[in-house]
Amino acid sequence: MRDTIFLALGSLCFLAAAGLAYAADTQPASVTIDNFSFNQASLTVKAGTRVTWTNRDDIPHTVVDADDPKAMKSPPLDTGEQFEHTFAKAGTFHYFCSLHPHMQGTIVVQ
Repeated sequence: MRDTIFLALGSLCFLAAAGLAYAADTQPASVTIDNFSFNQASLTVKAGTRVTWTNRDDIPHTVVDADDPKAMKSPPLDTGEQFEHTFAKAGTFHYFCSLHPHMQGTIVVQ
């Protein structure tokens, strides 16, 4: 019985440590929108990372997945507003501003 309890406690400690390591590996990342461009136009993150876009321009912008179906599509973001998306799986994700299509960016998820 005592061995079972120690085994269970050891397993819980291992799982907790693994969870903390995973959380540390997936720190949030950010992209700012300024002067009609995505600063950090190309960003590489780990799977499970939440990316936040913040509009610093004085006019609205959007963040829209370039692929169909759209995995992410923000509403128009006014100055200071943010949009968040968590990238759960590996891949290369292209996005753009639907109001200003020349504004483009890429998130590479490893």
